[in-house]
Amino acid sequence: MAYAITQTCCTDATCVAVCPVNCIHPTPEERAFGSTEMLYIDPKTCIDCGACADACPVDAIFPVDSLTGGRREYADINAAHFGHAVTAPGDAPAPGAGDPAGIRTEGGPAGALKGSPAGVTAGSPAETPAETPVGAPAETAVDTPAGSAGTTAVSRTAGPDPRPNLHPWSGPTFDRVLPSDFRPIRVAVVGTGPAGMYAAEDLLLHTRSEVTLVDRLPVAGGLIRYGVAPDHPATKGIGDTFARFHTHPRVRMHLGLDVGKDVTAEELAAHHDAVIYAVGAAADRRLGIPGEDLAGSLSATLFVAWYNGHPEVAPDAVDLSAGRVVVVGNGNVALDVARILVSDPEALAGTEIAGHALEELRRSKVREVVLLGRRGAEHAAYTRSELLALKHLPGVDLMVDDHDPRTGAAIDAAGPGDKAELLRGVAREAVDWSLDPGAAGRRRIVFRFHSSPVEVRGDETVRAVRATGAAGEQEIPAGLALRAVGHRGVPLAGPGRNSPR
Repeated sequence: MAYAITQTCCTDATCVAVCPVNCIHPTPEERAFGSTEMLYIDPKTCIDCGACADACPVDAIFPVDSLTGGRREYADINAAHFGHAVTAPGDAPAPGAGDPAGIRTEGGPAGALKGSPAGVTAGSPAETPAETPVGAPAETAVDTPAGSAGTTAVSRTAGPDPRPNLHPWSGPTFDRVLPSDFRPIRVAVVGTGPAGMYAAEDLLLHTRSEVTLVDRLPVAGGLIRYGVAPDHPATKGIGDTFARFHTHPRVRMHLGLDVGKDVTAEELAAHHDAVIYAVGAAADRRLGIPGEDLAGSLSATLFVAWYNGHPEVAPDAVDLSAGRVVVVGNGNVALDVARILVSDPEALAGTEIAGHALEELRRSKVREVVLLGRRGAEHAAYTRSELLALKHLPGVDLMVDDHDPRTGAAIDAAGPGDKAELLRGVAREAVDWSLDPGAAGRRRIVFRFHSSPVEVRGDETVRAVRATGAAGEQEIPAGLALRAVGHRGVPLAGPGRNSPR
């Protein structure tokens, strides 16, 4: 039974490095690496060794036969990436899909063994049971004279060994290691989120560098600590992988130190050979529409920080007393926000969600979240895995606002693997926004494509969001408006710093 990669894949390729049969793609050497939503395991090549699952820092890899609930779909998602026919749950192909031990050579015939000459397959006459050391001359079986039935004589002949070598070894290379006499360099890494810690890890494992970790917050972790939804504990688990470097003998860590305020960039550079800034894009992009600064009009960045207990966000920063929330944007952050707003608070109680956020969610009157996307369903910004998770959210309905005929047409015409195809089967209707969002009884998330906000309306607090539509502008009553349209960088304090982008 093969393994499959699931929703929480972090694409850092740790699994690729440990796979003995190169069945995980795209690899860092392939052009597609970094452009796919996740990595995939080829079920026809996987030999079920489990090395990838052991190495995965976010617990995203499981045996296909152990997948349950919403994870079952990932057996087909992995197989479909390689063009294999999808199968019913529990009917995934066995390791190697009929090839002995699942070992084959890329581009070779089914059953061809890695390291064997062309045409030599498992079980073919060219395969010999005995094993000869790599590089030893081949053995040739010679018939013995009559009267010696059942025995053969073996002679040595020059030339390559035609038998398969299951574990070929080449000379080790260490291209990234500096010369042994190269003096240790001192490098400062500003930011202890994923980018900063990957940089620190690379320096510590491949050089003799002394690393200084700097973070303006009192707790290390950055985006992993304050940006990942609390109901994604596996994703947060990668923080444990990074934490082992916090106490590395060549690491010094300074938390609560703000570069540009507590120490200047020039002072930091003067004491180090190099400085790596891995501070990310800390501010949110604005919509630039009237009413954006009303009370109850917030950034998704602030909302995410609020439910993760960010020390710079007040516990009472979010009010969930309205029945409907409008989220501008339909990327993964927007889906995270929508999911947290309509999830059962008791399902979040066992997570790392901030206590004040859990209490507000328990008091919440939110019954409906509307996701506005300016483009069509085929161009939605979310990843397939995050939408699949929403489809399996207990007690929550999904709906597509059928206000624009282009939306339904795109969904109906979508092919396998298209984002719009995932919405096939989701209820579609033109929503009557004058109705009470709690009238249906169940909580729901509404996808409204081809619609952009033009104004946030209200006197002192948000009362509605006016948005474009196929029949003209419509007013969507809501008590909370969240913008999830991306982030922008913030310049370091001090003279001569770059402007935000």
